[in-house]
Amino acid sequence: RALSPHPAVAVRCQEGQLAVTVSRDLFGTGRPVRAAELSLGTASCPPLSPNPAQAFVTFVAALHECGSTLQVTPDSLIYRTTLFYKPTRSGNPLIVRATPAEVPIECHYPRRSNVSSGAVHPTWAPFRSTVAAEERLRFSLRLMDDEWSRERLSNGFQLGDSLRFQADVTSEGHVPLRLFVDQCVATATPDSSSSPRYAFIDLGGCLVDSRAEDTGSAFVSPRPRPESLRFVVDAFKFAGDVGSLLYISCHLRVSPAAQAPNPWNKACSFSRASGLWAPLEGTAAICSCCDTGSCPSPG
Repeated sequence: RALSPHPAVAVRCQEGQLAVTVSRDLFGTGRPVRAAELSLGTASCPPLSPNPAQAFVTFVAALHECGSTLQVTPDSLIYRTTLFYKPTRSGNPLIVRATPAEVPIECHYPRRSNVSSGAVHPTWAPFRSTVAAEERLRFSLRLMDDEWSRERLSNGFQLGDSLRFQADVTSEGHVPLRLFVDQCVATATPDSSSSPRYAFIDLGGCLVDSRAEDTGSAFVSPRPRPESLRFVVDAFKFAGDVGSLLYISCHLRVSPAAQAPNPWNKACSFSRASGLWAPLEGTAAICSCCDTGSCPSPG
């Protein structure tokens, strides 16, 4: 049998819920299934109040509802549930006219982003199919030249120089994003947890190196665009270290561009002119924790 051009099951993975649309002609046989024979998850959540005139049945549930399970990987949060088709018995108990079916459903979310995906149209395989929605973000951190026009060709610096960093995130078809740098640490070895270790950005977006004496370290205002962030750090080395290499590791994160900066999503530099912490965006209150060290965790 030729497969229908319309998907039998479509899933929309949203920020806090998923929506599942099921064709009543689930198997493409021309014999519609009944809404009462469909349920979502091990909790057997029913569909929205069905309209018999419609050709589709719709389920809407929070990601944690209906007995769904969560798997946490280094890169993703994966919510899993199952669409169940359990046909009712025919009038004759000796015969069966339909076979039960299960459709596993997955929603994949990057651990450090906010996701709103389009509908996913899986290829239908008889009695069992996997539906997944996934979005990937591409982060980059580059050393830039003095004009911020291109990536710096050399990574060698002298004390007294300034390091110009540009962080970016790109994603095709994603909701508009705003990029933040939660932490940057310098170490003498590739191991970011090794000692000596200097966190020059910390506390979820406080450029703590700007608080040091005689430094011009700061976030650069304005941003080139919401999904890009620039900052300058004066060159340094570890006291007593005879080596000439520094390894820098940064943790980048995004939030929806429509969400106003807040104590969780901030880029704060210390202003020597005012003697206060100043945010790249938002009100000064979001930086008040940079001195106390009580900034909330971004998660």
